[in-house]
Amino acid sequence: MSGGPAKASMKKPRLAYTVRHTWFLRSLLLYADAARGVNVKASWAISRLSCVSRYAQAVFGSPFAGGADVRVYKGDALRNVAVVGHGGCGKTSLVDALAFVSGSSRRHGSVDQGNALTDYTPDEIDRKYSINLALAHAEWMDAKINLIDTPGYLDFVGDTIAGIYAADAVLTVVSATSGVEVGTESAWQYAEQRKLPRMLFMSLMDKEHADFQKVYRDIKEHLTSKVVPIEIPVGEGPEFKGIINLFSKKCHMYKPGTKTGEYDEVDIPDESQARCEQYSQELIETIATTNDDLLERYLSGDEISRDEAIAAMKVGMASGDICPLLCGSAPLTFGVRALLNKIVQLVPSASERPPVIAETWGKVEPIEFTPSNNGTFCAQVFKTVSEPHVGDVSFFRVYSGSVSNGTSVHNAPRNSTEKLNHLSVAQGKDREEVPMLHAGDIGVVAKLRDTHTNDTLSTEKQPVVIPKIPFPEALTVMSVKVKQRGEEDKLSTGLQKLHEEDPTFRHEYNAELRQTLISGRGERHLEIIVGRLERKFGVHAELGRPGVAYRETFRGKAEGQGKHKKQSGGRGQYGDCWVRIAPQARGSGYEFVDKIKGGVIPGKYIPAVNKGIREASERGVVAGYPCVDFKVECYDGSYHDVDSSEQAFKMAGIQAFRNVAERAKPVLLEPIVEVEVWTPDDNLGEVMGDMSSRRGQILGSEADGRLTKVKALVPEAEMYRYSTQLHSMTHGRGTFRWKFSSYETVPSDIAVKISEEKKKELAEANA
Repeated sequence: MSGGPAKASMKKPRLAYTVRHTWFLRSLLLYADAARGVNVKASWAISRLSCVSRYAQAVFGSPFAGGADVRVYKGDALRNVAVVGHGGCGKTSLVDALAFVSGSSRRHGSVDQGNALTDYTPDEIDRKYSINLALAHAEWMDAKINLIDTPGYLDFVGDTIAGIYAADAVLTVVSATSGVEVGTESAWQYAEQRKLPRMLFMSLMDKEHADFQKVYRDIKEHLTSKVVPIEIPVGEGPEFKGIINLFSKKCHMYKPGTKTGEYDEVDIPDESQARCEQYSQELIETIATTNDDLLERYLSGDEISRDEAIAAMKVGMASGDICPLLCGSAPLTFGVRALLNKIVQLVPSASERPPVIAETWGKVEPIEFTPSNNGTFCAQVFKTVSEPHVGDVSFFRVYSGSVSNGTSVHNAPRNSTEKLNHLSVAQGKDREEVPMLHAGDIGVVAKLRDTHTNDTLSTEKQPVVIPKIPFPEALTVMSVKVKQRGEEDKLSTGLQKLHEEDPTFRHEYNAELRQTLISGRGERHLEIIVGRLERKFGVHAELGRPGVAYRETFRGKAEGQGKHKKQSGGRGQYGDCWVRIAPQARGSGYEFVDKIKGGVIPGKYIPAVNKGIREASERGVVAGYPCVDFKVECYDGSYHDVDSSEQAFKMAGIQAFRNVAERAKPVLLEPIVEVEVWTPDDNLGEVMGDMSSRRGQILGSEADGRLTKVKALVPEAEMYRYSTQLHSMTHGRGTFRWKFSSYETVPSDIAVKISEEKKKELAEANA
């Protein structure tokens, strides 16, 4: 059993020893009830027996205490489930309840109290919502359910995607009060792209304004028409007290104050008979339509047995033809056992998953890896976490073969060998060592030297690479700087470590802007990054507005002289050149043309003139930004046999540019980005109006699924904090992406403001 205590010692405090005995006796009594069929299911009795047995070992001195008592499972007994949904819908509470009711976790935690099993970082405890992917497991009906708890807010969607890629099925949690929200839709789409089997759980049935029928219609309208309830609630909100199983047509009536979801199985209440018949009919019809034989029997009036219906539903769920819906309340543990049963019965085992297609390293040669224990070892790291005093901790999924504790494996792209010491499975923040992991299981290992998220681990004899998880691009860019001098190096190290944890977070130092730029999925994402910098790496940093890489160019032609003459006793300096400046097409860059005739400037000095002009153009004319898209012709000049030099002609080139550029009608250019925005139709007008207010040029709009896509060209400077504004306008349902398009002339009034700000910035820097 996971979550078991370490071996008891006579040196343990008496209180701790007493607590363990109390827990053991309570578990033994619960198992006795289970064995007699009192209030509990036989499947739960089996799981609790394992729990009691291991606690007996721990308390009374078994040699298998601690990590060694964790059971090792093979693929046919493994279920890998990503738990997804919008923030606040009850995902983390449900994962906690599943682990607790199964006996795999000793404590029933709470998000509000800050002790939930999979929300254990300071950020999550303070904010009371999931930020990181976290692992837990529940042992039930001789199976191990690996639960991947994922964040619900779109700022942290990278971890949601990683969890979906590591799973074999998705459990989508929908709030009975809020219904389908933007995080629900986003996660559903990613699961759909992966073609994973999906199951739904309507949570928070005990909360005020819970409405099963309304949310069921919402799911049908916004997620899938293939949803079908397999259980319905008895009562809603504070009156929620039981669940009707539509397969058995029995009612599970929960006892007030139950800790692990004990119930009495009773007949369906009279007031619920009509609803039960309605939903039962819908369930059987939906199942029958997925199988020709069952459909023929159904139409001829034959009865379809419960076992046949469940078997057909598993097939239909695997093919995507059916999405079963369950309901309950995780805080009360109502409906949790039924969900555990259905996960084991309906979710494909790890050995039933399709083969993963990898490539042989160094060759364009695809190779299939089936989830077989006897196959060649192959695994992928899907998440990395940096922990104080531990270092990097890697979460990985075994796709083929088996791996033992202490085994050396190969990372082909990085040409490194890694030793998997202290091979473990995770239960929230705790890790329990295991002797081995089989194909399909999910493990944790610390201190890999040169392995990162998305890397493949294989064997040196058969080095392969699994396709990388496609993490989404960053949307929001901000600058970051340290508050205290001397922390610059720590800032760089910390940012790199945080990128390892979260591939959707990126950073770079922009030499032109003289800023460290960080980018992520939203402002909340970057604010949390800065908080982690301080907490994990002792870096005190602050966010700021990112600079914009403006450019300058010319609209007119001009010509003139640049002459550098200096006499200071002895050998002097002399350089003289005449140049013409003319604009070129946007994107053409800089061009220098040698038009000197008759050797008025020796050829060896011409490159120096060019160098001087290039150097001067980097400092601009209007606001100190680099000049682009112009041509310079050097057509005349003079030299001195003794005093001329390359340095003198370089200075002459600088003077020539300064003298001529101001007369060539210089203008300021700004980067323009092409933006695509997806918005609900109800918010289309507001989104387009906001684009126009940002000096955007609307290119058009078109329907794209349930949303409308708007295309526009917008100045990059106007995109600052756009993600927050779009979230506000569309209530979180809008998304966008953008890429560089071109440079265009800045309106004169805005150019004046930019020039003044630049001069002020330079003055402050030189002060």
